[in-house]
Amino acid sequence: QRSHTEERPFRCPEFGKGFQYSSALITHRRIHTGERPYECGECGVRFQTSSSLTVHQRIHTGERPYECGECGKRFRRSSHLIIHQRIHTGERPYESSESGKRFQTSSELRLHQQTHTGEKLYECGECGKRCQSSSSLLLHQLIHTEERPFRCPECGKGFK
Repeated sequence: QRSHTEERPFRCPEFGKGFQYSSALITHRRIHTGERPYECGECGVRFQTSSSLTVHQRIHTGERPYECGECGKRFRRSSHLIIHQRIHTGERPYESSESGKRFQTSSELRLHQQTHTGEKLYECGECGKRCQSSSSLLLHQLIHTEERPFRCPECGKGFK
């Protein structure tokens, strides 16, 4: 009955978030307590939910139960299949409120939004410089090493 209403009588005492079922509240509370009662018998990694453990175990078994009907590529998670299918459909459901540019995933949108806010989440441990992406930080960090990963195909000289 509750699934057809907006009723959420089970409240988190930390933030007041409501849940339809007490079991969902119990699972949610593990975020605050840090409890991870489900352990992988293969590698010992622990999880807050049994479903997270089930998905994790597919790493060890190699199981990929979700298949793209378009190209046959297989995935461990249904959510990864859904995102993949956007390649075929061209769907871009996430829109930047600043520029109107559209993205296939929420993480792509978040990264794009940093161009509007100027937010730089990645900090170099060596000099403190901040970058907007992990790839930019990795490139920056080359200045602190002698590594020259880019080679000229003509003469073989290395560049940063």
